[in-house]
Amino acid sequence: MTNIKIHDKIFEPNIKFAEIDLATDRIAQKINSDLKGKTPIFLVILNGSFMFAGDLLKKITLPCEVSFVKLASYEGTKSTEKVRQLIGFDEDITGRSVIIIEDIVDSGITMENVLKQLESMGAADVRIATLLFKPAAFKKSYRIDYIGIEIPNDFIVGYGLDYDGQGRNLKDIYKIVK
Repeated sequence: MTNIKIHDKIFEPNIKFAEIDLATDRIAQKINSDLKGKTPIFLVILNGSFMFAGDLLKKITLPCEVSFVKLASYEGTKSTEKVRQLIGFDEDITGRSVIIIEDIVDSGITMENVLKQLESMGAADVRIATLLFKPAAFKKSYRIDYIGIEIPNDFIVGYGLDYDGQGRNLKDIYKIVK
């Protein structure tokens, strides 16, 4: 793996797909065990989590449903700390087990908004599965049930994550060179 350029920024290799795949296996095994006998609904947060969700759901052996919501909170390399809902969630989740699939939890603001919405819709229980977690950036107190990889507070691209719309298609994850 070598450095790449996206727009005006240089990114260096950070996490290889093999490590991502192992983390995804661990999360899937735990979900399959924890929710045995249930039929959960997976709520995929777009756009960033599409690759993680696709790989994770292939490893889920439970009967399940999948739905999507599209949210936005980033401009360039910075979070706006305001969450815009671009495509809404309209499933009936009353009494259901919901697992949110997210690519990355950093400040936690986006996820907090999603959790409040799902609780108001009557979900029996809501769990969070994230590929990446930035503990140094996390500003909230809710529990994250399934964490693939903890990372430092670096700006990253690849495997679904983008910089101004580009880089999502990269198989591996890259971090910005300061």
